[in-house]
Amino acid sequence: MTGSNFVDYIKVFCRAGNGGAGSAHLRREKFIPKGGPDGGDGGRGGHVIVRGNDQMWTLLHLKFRRHIFAEHGGRGGMQQCTGADGKDVIIEVPLGTVAKIADTENVLFEITSHGEEKILAKGGRGGLGNVHFKSSTNQTPRYAQPGEEGISDWYILELKILADVGLVGFPNAGKSTLLSVVSAAKPRIADYPFTTLVPNLGVIKLEDFRSFVVADIPGLIEGAHKGAGLGFQFLRHVERTSILLHLVDISVMAVEDPVDNYRKINRELALYSPSPINKYQAVVATKLDIADKKRLDRLRRYCKTNGIDFFEISAVTGKGIKELLAYLSVKVEEKRKGTV
Repeated sequence: MTGSNFVDYIKVFCRAGNGGAGSAHLRREKFIPKGGPDGGDGGRGGHVIVRGNDQMWTLLHLKFRRHIFAEHGGRGGMQQCTGADGKDVIIEVPLGTVAKIADTENVLFEITSHGEEKILAKGGRGGLGNVHFKSSTNQTPRYAQPGEEGISDWYILELKILADVGLVGFPNAGKSTLLSVVSAAKPRIADYPFTTLVPNLGVIKLEDFRSFVVADIPGLIEGAHKGAGLGFQFLRHVERTSILLHLVDISVMAVEDPVDNYRKINRELALYSPSPINKYQAVVATKLDIADKKRLDRLRRYCKTNGIDFFEISAVTGKGIKELLAYLSVKVEEKRKGTV
């Protein structure tokens, strides 16, 4: 999905370097006319390597770089000199990037920590020089190995944002407004659906110097698991958050039943993948300052009956925000320690 400066999906052709050919050189020096084989090995072809960088948050830098070639290995030389290895190409990516083979979409690896390196396309091995092939019956071999070809293919790099808390809900549920209130993030906000077209991240800093990351993920509609609306782009990012916070609009202007609203979101999550639905979840009734009391009571009763943690907030007046952040702080800490 592409925004003005946010890219989370790239298809790129990578070609690793070929290995250098081994040398079939025969030693020839003054007074040593038949010195035998002394050809060196070829150098390794350069790899295409993916490296994690925690200062990056988009694949924008790869948007117009669709072909990436590593350097070939050098040929072996005389006096058993090994050829130079081809120079590796390093592709820096944000944490949460998944690498796949384009044709099959088989996942190769994920980058989840700063400085982590994985080989995307492996360079070919250098060929052996003729010195490796001499024997008692073949003392002057005049042949050597060619270098192996490097791997080349089309690959997909797909970013799944890493966040502690993911804000989910139907379009215009108040996710961006909440994020703008509790963090320094400045997402686009308006009174119409699909204002948020790309995920926004905000860091929430608490008084005890702890912090956690919240992702405002674009809203979804029914059929999102099939690609409707923002579809797969939305659901892909939900997979990598630790805790899901369902925001439900209970204002007088809302037309959707709040309980049906919550159920539909969970249904779309379950149809896409069992991973998001199994995450820890809580429900937040938004726009409390203009709430419809019947809608609020219905959602509150449903959550209480089903043992779902429930909060009521107004991002405009600030009511309930402090209690919600305290709750999230505890749950995030428990999640990091593996107790949730």
